[in-house]
Amino acid sequence: MISRGLLPASSMMLSAGSGANQIGVRAHNERLVLSLVRLHGSLSKAEIARRTGLSAQTVSVIMRALENEGLLSRDAPVRGRVGQPSVPMRLNPDAVLSFGVKMGRRSADLVLMDFVGNIRKQVRQTYPYPLPQDLLSFITSGIHALEDELDDAERQKIAGIGIAAPFELWNWEEEVGSPKGTMEAWRGFDLQAEVAARVPHPVFLQNDATSACGAELVFGVGTAYPDFVYFFIGSFLGGGIVLNSSIYSGRTGTAGAIGPLPVRGSDGQTKQLLEIASIFVLENMLRERGIDPTPLWYSADEWIDFGEPLERWIQDSARALAQAIVAAASIIDFSAAVIDGGFPGWVRDRLVRATRDEAERLDLQGVVMPEIIGGSVGAHARSIGGASLPIFARYLTDHTVLFKEIERVEGN
Repeated sequence: MISRGLLPASSMMLSAGSGANQIGVRAHNERLVLSLVRLHGSLSKAEIARRTGLSAQTVSVIMRALENEGLLSRDAPVRGRVGQPSVPMRLNPDAVLSFGVKMGRRSADLVLMDFVGNIRKQVRQTYPYPLPQDLLSFITSGIHALEDELDDAERQKIAGIGIAAPFELWNWEEEVGSPKGTMEAWRGFDLQAEVAARVPHPVFLQNDATSACGAELVFGVGTAYPDFVYFFIGSFLGGGIVLNSSIYSGRTGTAGAIGPLPVRGSDGQTKQLLEIASIFVLENMLRERGIDPTPLWYSADEWIDFGEPLERWIQDSARALAQAIVAAASIIDFSAAVIDGGFPGWVRDRLVRATRDEAERLDLQGVVMPEIIGGSVGAHARSIGGASLPIFARYLTDHTVLFKEIERVEGN
């Protein structure tokens, strides 16, 4: 079965002929309870009743059913001054598993994620440039290999497969350095449908940068910042916009693409943001200096310090990011600007500090600047975001609905 779309679940669309019963969509109130527990870590029945407006009896029935299914587990009782102790409930990490695929221009990752966002297993493949059949083989063989490591009960818990992939790869032939005409193989190739034909699980597809933004919203800073502009620096920079705790995709689904934003480079020329703050730029800088750039793609968590070219790339990227953040803040008063990417935490931290410094040098009159912070999900944000798609489709509720429910109850 195939499903396309953006987090949250309500914006996903099933393909023709794939009834909702095939995904096993839960009743709204059950999904709301699971979503509230996920958002807050753990909640008691009384707290859920207060936040949702549901009766105590209804909440008790729902939570008992979810606990019997193994989706919720009990925390230690919390004793108050009077009455019976309350028993907080939290999501059971072992209850649900999901595959997430990150397809990049230089590497691909396949992860097996649990119900609360922990990566249980993973495999990785690097390549000079992506080709459809190679990616299809990697995904299907990787899924079979990881499933072979699971027992029968664990296999039954797999909710689906979410693929996070850049769109229109044929437009990036020169940048990825592939032979002329090679990337045309992607035009008309439906990776989602091809994977769905070879695996027994529902398959979802989402833009890679949007997936990373969704992962940050669900498992990262989203609980602290209901509105933020998000920058994810991979081979090419992408991003997203979060408003009222929900990804905003806009009229055509391309809002928050971020990469095409015009900024001024160190040479004084106007360029697109992605032409400066992308890892392929660092890759080219290393090649120009006779330095092998392949360690950039072996493991995003294990970069070496490349010295002067890395520092120059950080400074150039920070200058461009600062301009983009000011432009975004001039339109929407975001509470945060979040920077993350396919690199180690120490690179992200240096980039965030440099971006803050560059922002202070700009004319900020009339601009309410957001807090410039690093992302908390890290290099696996795209694959984690992909793996979230089946879980939200099957178990959780729309972030927008959840936000309004909380706002309505807490406003009383």
